[in-house]
Amino acid sequence: MSHASVEPKIQALQDELRGKGVKYVIGAYVDIHGAQKGKVVPIDHLPQMAGGSELYTGYALDGLGQAPNEDEFASIPDLSHVIQLPWESKLAWTPADIAFKGAPYPLSTRVALKNVLKEAAAMGYGFNLGIECEIFLLKKAADGSLQVPIEDDKLLKPCYDVRGFVDNFKWLDKVATTINDLGWDLYSFDHEDANGQFEFDFQYSDALTMCDRLTFFRFMAKHYAAEENLLATMMPKPFANRTGNGAHFNMSLSDLKTGRNAFACDPKDDPRGLGLTQTGYYFIGGVLRHGRALCAAFAPTVNSYKRLVRQGAMAGFSWAPVFNSYGSNNRTNSIRVPMGGGRCESRNADGSVNPYLAAALVLAAGLEGVREKIDPGQPNEDNLYDLTDEQRSARGIEFLPQNLHEAVEAFAGDPLVEKTLGKALTDEFIRYKTDEWNEYHLTISDWETARYSHLF
Repeated sequence: MSHASVEPKIQALQDELRGKGVKYVIGAYVDIHGAQKGKVVPIDHLPQMAGGSELYTGYALDGLGQAPNEDEFASIPDLSHVIQLPWESKLAWTPADIAFKGAPYPLSTRVALKNVLKEAAAMGYGFNLGIECEIFLLKKAADGSLQVPIEDDKLLKPCYDVRGFVDNFKWLDKVATTINDLGWDLYSFDHEDANGQFEFDFQYSDALTMCDRLTFFRFMAKHYAAEENLLATMMPKPFANRTGNGAHFNMSLSDLKTGRNAFACDPKDDPRGLGLTQTGYYFIGGVLRHGRALCAAFAPTVNSYKRLVRQGAMAGFSWAPVFNSYGSNNRTNSIRVPMGGGRCESRNADGSVNPYLAAALVLAAGLEGVREKIDPGQPNEDNLYDLTDEQRSARGIEFLPQNLHEAVEAFAGDPLVEKTLGKALTDEFIRYKTDEWNEYHLTISDWETARYSHLF
């Protein structure tokens, strides 16, 4: 490709990146799990990469629906979201979509989200999303077990612990500095509810950008942990007796004409007092209608359902949602409307989420609620953990799925899923997650050996 034939915007980006010392560009798409895959090209070949030069054998990857005899697909980098790696200036990272024979590939979850965003735009809405990043910083013991790196981080209730925060400051500062240097606007971070657990909260953005940021956050946080000979993990439940990693989705629609938040109103103007417009309530109604199916995307692993329990091995409530319900600033609901209103928060999303897949489905559900004016009923303000089954049933509150098998069954049985994702991507998710459940179910755990080998 001659210098003259390079598109001016790409040429300008090449020149800018070269000026910053970049030699290579990573075009990173995700598989069905949200794990990054991609190829790396020298900066001189960025125009070719942008044109789809980098080809992949889909059969070598999870959840991309190809057989060994099929043509390769291409990755198309999104050059509006380029990040120069803070720890290696010679490398730039960019999220990518997948294309097949020149068209967007429907089994790409980033493509799936973009399709639903177009549907929202046709209705006059943008989709704003903030994802709370909870993450453990751990070390591996000689036997391979995970341990809290600071031995003195052993409080029964370590949430907001200042000493535990300062003791891990070197890693925390690297992550926080990078978030701010990238322009994401970190506004809070703290020691979370479990020993060795932390949370980073940065400003919301449009949904596609936020999903790209979560993908990069995992990559970045793990790298900085490795620099300290530690392991950072967003695994939903690393320890049975400690709280797990949520990745709460904070959502609102924006009016594309005015830019205003379509969910926000003065609580005095809301008969239910939460500070939500009728559009916001309808959105919640749609999410609740499909709540059990959505759980498979929000909490997509076997381990996820060790987090979504009422109490488990902990002394008190886990505060993870187990009910398909909504309320105000009440963390016993799966959907919470935080103080001040203007948004809703899905609390069953966890750190193993593929953000593109989950965002596509929850947006599709919310838009259905808006179109069909689905009223979610009155908010639940009391502690739902304390209600009897009869009381919950009288309110029409269902349990969320209690394991991955239940969640996949709900996912497979909800017509909205295939309507949103298409048959091929839907079938791939069901197949991979069914295999994951079966493999887990056939594994003999240490608990079983310890319990049964001497009993019988």
